[in-house]
Amino acid sequence: MAQVCLVGSDDVNLRYELLSRETARNALVTYDLREPFENTLQVETVSLGAAVALLNDLNWYLVRFTDAAFVKVPSISESEWLSRELATAIRDDELGPDETGRFLTVYGVVAADDDGDENADVGTDRPPRLVEPMLLTRTGQTIPDYDLREVDETLVVRVTETEFGA
Repeated sequence: MAQVCLVGSDDVNLRYELLSRETARNALVTYDLREPFENTLQVETVSLGAAVALLNDLNWYLVRFTDAAFVKVPSISESEWLSRELATAIRDDELGPDETGRFLTVYGVVAADDDGDENADVGTDRPPRLVEPMLLTRTGQTIPDYDLREVDETLVVRVTETEFGA
């Protein structure tokens, strides 16, 4: 099984934008849609190939409404995600899974009401938010700490060398 997570742009409501358009709605109709983070959409597919195919089917919408798309494949990593570009490279046998752990984008994860807004609804059941991605290079078994702000946890995304340098 593989999971796909789409991260909506700040100025859009991702769920609304995707489900209000017939082609995107039809591509997503067979999936159980979840929102693990604020303004994200996550689905589970049967394989890495199916995950990449879904992203390709949704490409027109992803370009317009998302900041990022991630794929998690347990056979590659139980805890780390792959960028769309990296997932595609692995599916196309351009890179092996063991060649993917060096270049990373690490997102901070904070509680939804932890945004400094004193008028926020404290105690709501909103999902946590992804904040400020940070580029890191893994040189050993561990990665440097996320230090852009105080966060509850982090989400690690493996990226291609090209994405890392961009």
